[in-house]
Amino acid sequence: MKVSEILKVKGNILFTVTPDSPMLDAVNVMAEKDIGSLVVMEKGNLIGMLSFREVMATIHAHGGAIGGGSVRQHMDSSPITISCDTEINEVRRMMLEKHARYVPVMDGKILVGVISFYDVAKAVLEAQSFENKMLKSYIQSSPAMASEQDG
Repeated sequence: MKVSEILKVKGNILFTVTPDSPMLDAVNVMAEKDIGSLVVMEKGNLIGMLSFREVMATIHAHGGAIGGGSVRQHMDSSPITISCDTEINEVRRMMLEKHARYVPVMDGKILVGVISFYDVAKAVLEAQSFENKMLKSYIQSSPAMASEQDG
């Protein structure tokens, strides 16, 4: 399974923020949209990610307040990225290795989506469920099973 298959089901609604946006504005968007990350874009280019991990680190650093800083000061400025052709097992490995919960999907330099750890887990579970149904169907319709049921 490839990333493109997940994006077909998930859709490609993207939420972005500029690096000069105030952190408070970014946090408000994340809360209002019930999302765990924002892609940081500048002049049409991906330059970072802001996830709840960075938000929590910011709050911790400011003694429980978000502070008055900009997104640029707190974002992950070197997020891992993947393409639509990346295999899901490779995405899983990368996310686990880098402790990334959200990964931008790029087509060259164009942002086409964001895949979350939840999206990957859901896709893998659905694929396994489908395989299990197919195997059960195959077993139930096999000649050996048919002759056992007849006897």
